[in-house]
Amino acid sequence: MPIIDRLTRDLFGEICRITLIDPHSHINPHAAASKSLDDILGYHYYTELAHSAGMNQLALSKDVPARERDRAILEHLPRIDNTVQCSWFVEIAQAFLGFQGDRVGPEHCDALCDAADRLMAQPDWEQQVLKKTDVEKIFLTNDFDDPLEGFDTQLYVPCLRTDDLVFNLAKPEVRERLYKATGIHASNTEQLREAIAKLFERFVCRNAKACAISLPPDFAPMPVAPLDLTNAMSELNGGSTDANVRRTCANGVFWMLAELCREFKLPFDLMIGVNRRVYQSGVFQGQDLFDQRTSLIQYAELFNAFPEVTFPISVLTSVQNQELVSYSWIFPNVVTNGHWWYSNIPSYIEPDTRARLQAVPKTKQIGYYSDAYKLEFILPKYNMYRRILAKILADDFVRPGIYSETQALTLARQLLRENAQRIFGA
Repeated sequence: MPIIDRLTRDLFGEICRITLIDPHSHINPHAAASKSLDDILGYHYYTELAHSAGMNQLALSKDVPARERDRAILEHLPRIDNTVQCSWFVEIAQAFLGFQGDRVGPEHCDALCDAADRLMAQPDWEQQVLKKTDVEKIFLTNDFDDPLEGFDTQLYVPCLRTDDLVFNLAKPEVRERLYKATGIHASNTEQLREAIAKLFERFVCRNAKACAISLPPDFAPMPVAPLDLTNAMSELNGGSTDANVRRTCANGVFWMLAELCREFKLPFDLMIGVNRRVYQSGVFQGQDLFDQRTSLIQYAELFNAFPEVTFPISVLTSVQNQELVSYSWIFPNVVTNGHWWYSNIPSYIEPDTRARLQAVPKTKQIGYYSDAYKLEFILPKYNMYRRILAKILADDFVRPGIYSETQALTLARQLLRENAQRIFGA
């Protein structure tokens, strides 16, 4: 999105001076920065877009040398150079690899690979990327049995991801992981609560600031009586595959997580509406899509039952955004949270952000998160959002005289930093 007028340009420049807090990512803190161009082009956006545009999936095989995988994707980049995801890659190449052009194709493969190999091998590469990005804290996505050792939890903030506990407790390997992480064989409701409470204790002691889960479109949480949950767990342990048993167990565990969020004073991030493995022949991480059947009315009982718990909500579609805006407008404990996945393109971000700013208290909006797997992606993704935010602030707030430029920048600081600090205690 080009910046064409002085006011918008000046606001964008000042917004870029705000040190970021990134409240959701998939960064591995033990390998946060990229080691090669393959780490960049291996991001699922490029593999799935190139595959969609005609690339043979065999080109992504682990048996293929990394440079050849990169070349195969770059050969298809001209077919996707209209996409915002391609613009992210060009910006990474410019900001971090010294690339001078504005279009990337297969003819640049060797030069970009060589530059990445040379620059990313520097011992302080991670610190260079963090400094250029100007990000103070990055929230992680940690499996419940992650040891949370060997990294700076003030910079890389742990977050307890709970999908497996809710939806995969029927799998023996998940129950075994829970036992190894807690020392508790959870065969009834009381033992399960004790085990999950141990997870919360360990995460909170390691500076965790949130619990999180991604949720399918047909999930509608409700409380489960302790005896009913114990019976469901017994049937699962016995090998039952009955859908009603699995649903009872999922509801029971989910409600327990909300209770523990209340007890440990953690926000509960809900990422709502993803339907897994829709495209079963898709590339890795390129199989999941949104589903219009989702409604936040499915979570109304939860929001009413836990007024002390803050629920930062992410939705996958712009259609769902209007519903999220209305729930955040009414419920004190519902917060708008970023622009997730298929909504994370400018044509959706702009109207969604505009609607939130016009209707939701400014203290209840977490403007953006990177969802990044490698540090290098934080900069171009946030720049995309900051350009949109600068335009909205200029057009909707400063020019009509609602805010001064200083007030507009104060709002930007809330969206990019201060609300996350307060809501997550970061």
